[in-house]
Amino acid sequence: MRIKTFIVSDMDTNGYIVFDEITKDTVIIDPGAEGNKFIDFIENEGLKPHAVILTHAHFDHIGAVSEIKKHFNIPLMVCLGEEQVLENKNINMSSVYSEPIELKADRIFNDGENISLGSLLFKVIITPGHTPGGGCFYFEKEKVLFSGDTLFYMSVGRSDFLLGSESDLINSIKNKLMILPDDVEVFSGHGPKTSIGYERKNNFFIR
Repeated sequence: MRIKTFIVSDMDTNGYIVFDEITKDTVIIDPGAEGNKFIDFIENEGLKPHAVILTHAHFDHIGAVSEIKKHFNIPLMVCLGEEQVLENKNINMSSVYSEPIELKADRIFNDGENISLGSLLFKVIITPGHTPGGGCFYFEKEKVLFSGDTLFYMSVGRSDFLLGSESDLINSIKNKLMILPDDVEVFSGHGPKTSIGYERKNNFFIR
């Protein structure tokens, strides 16, 4: 499995293209802006995109969803509870910070669900707190976690946005993410990658 990272938008959001080098099966995670970068990479590499999947639906993670979804005719998938954020321009804050965006998901993930998109396999871990239905995607075989704005290098996501909850966020991280192996690499919604083991030892917010 390979991971291509794009840092986009004024918020320096990490958007990811995850793909199998052999089968070319691909998912796009959190394309926050600059959809042309994602589209060009996918087409230049001859990849086969199956879906856009979102860790959460704040404006800086969804700005290029419509463009990519339409170009490749692929579904949009989010975690249970995130529909209200995705569908409401005020809750996802696009009405304030960008062009207003209101989208409908084509598929809703349940907590603990194992997802197969072509040859790509991952587990859904719903981690409310930053948003009600924010989630993480755990590729267990590859020991990779996409954590969105739940867990960062030496930090955690904000919980002071509409529908956020600090207690839910910390509980999500401690009870759902810190039980993963130390050597799991963590690819966050912003900033550098880290690991579960490093955050377990060094992250002030969850020690």
